Amino acid sequence: MPLFADAQIDFGYPWWLSYGHLPVLAATAALLLLGYRRKWSRLLLLLLGVLALWSSAAFGIARFALPVHGRASLPTQNFLRSGVGRVLDIGAGTGRSSIMVLEARPAATVVALDLFAESFERHFGKGETPQQRLLANLQAAGVDGRATIQAGDMRQLPFDAAEFDALVSAYAIDHVGRQGAEQALSEAARVVKPGGDFLLMVVANDSWAQFAFGPLLMHGGPRGAEWWSEQVRAAGFEVVEQGTQPATIYLLARRE
Repeated sequence: MPLFADAQIDFGYPWWLSYGHLPVLAATAALLLLGYRRKWSRLLLLLLGVLALWSSAAFGIARFALPVHGRASLPTQNFLRSGVGRVLDIGAGTGRSSIMVLEARPAATVVALDLFAESFERHFGKGETPQQRLLANLQAAGVDGRATIQAGDMRQLPFDAAEFDALVSAYAIDHVGRQGAEQALSEAARVVKPGGDFLLMVVANDSWAQFAFGPLLMHGGPRGAEWWSEQVRAAGFEVVEQGTQPATIYLLARRE
């Protein structure tokens, strides 16, 4: 995965995810310099030094270990191994997961679904219409010819049963609470064909993310891989692979 996004692609994630620690580091460094010159207490200088070290290390983790502004790569090559089919991206946002699938599976097509409501602007900021921002990223990646954009609620998908060959959802289902997640997983099972793949990616409350951001990235609360596996199975899927990436839990499931 590249460390920096293409200049033409803007996934719209908030600035603090990559750069929020820099103001803390700058302010702490200035206070350290001032305190050293004015001979503040050693304890206060030590506390400021710890804060400076944390903000520096957390910036490195946020900017380079968790590069949310760059293109994503499939966490497993076992997803849609045939390479062909119609894929639904549930909660596509500004297109990061859609682009991920379309680039990894150049013979597949994607329906990028999002509610495109107020929650979109709260998460990605204001600007052009949500659909325009998503389309602009698809065009910049050169994959817009194999993608369509659909407005809809993941808890009540506007599709017929068994309409898709595969599904993907990245950092979206863990935004809608426990009941909403259960509804979304049930709907996912309804619209995918028997034997179809479902790649679910959610934010993991791992040590790196907790060190850098504390509770700010806990979309799914304290729920971990075991809870998500249970819910995916309860919806009618078989979990065939499970793993982690930095700040990410992924499950590859297959419709029974």
